[in-house]
Amino acid sequence: MTTWPNEVVQRSVDALTALADPERAPQMAAYMKDVAPFLGVPAGPRRTALRAAWRDLRAPSSDELGQAATALAHQRYRELHYAAPDLLDRFLQQADDQFARRYLAHLLTTTPWWDTVDGLVTAAVSPLCRRDDLDDLVDEWSRSGDRWLVRAAVGHQRGWKGDTDVDRVLGLCHDHWTDREFFVAKAVGWALRDLAALDPDAVASFLDEHPSPNTVAVREARRGVDRARQG
Repeated sequence: MTTWPNEVVQRSVDALTALADPERAPQMAAYMKDVAPFLGVPAGPRRTALRAAWRDLRAPSSDELGQAATALAHQRYRELHYAAPDLLDRFLQQADDQFARRYLAHLLTTTPWWDTVDGLVTAAVSPLCRRDDLDDLVDEWSRSGDRWLVRAAVGHQRGWKGDTDVDRVLGLCHDHWTDREFFVAKAVGWALRDLAALDPDAVASFLDEHPSPNTVAVREARRGVDRARQG
């Protein structure tokens, strides 16, 4: 009997390989620094094909969902890696309160680049952190020294809008302010930019109190402050 994770993977592979474009694939791979080979399927057709492929799947258990996302993340082609956050977005209500601790760190660090990490933050990290008490996990990621886990920690409240804990996010930005790793600095800048829409004075004060140069983060943060004060 086919298991739910195996069924997801097979349907996903069949749906996306049918759309493969060998002429487009090398350009897509080069844009992502050749972190993985591509089939050449753009985002819109990919999502449409996967929605159709998954339409009649039964609701999974939490572990079936985690195992399927993990299996997708270990496939050869990048579009199948993208299918992991697509799957989580589709079935996240099935994830139990241990799902994040069991599966997310591994997903975030499997063939990682900003594209999959940010996709997972949007699809799973942010909504599960909002739903569950995951402060300890976020702190663990923040202290890990792994740039992708740090990036996920800094961005863990993305999209929370009025529910954002401004002090909590500013604290994470403070912890990583002197980190010159580009993808961490960019995450700090984006977090500050998003906070500026909620509390531009708090972000401006943060920048005044953190004079050590972090040009990548400062540029994004100042942009957010200026936009908030003008608008």
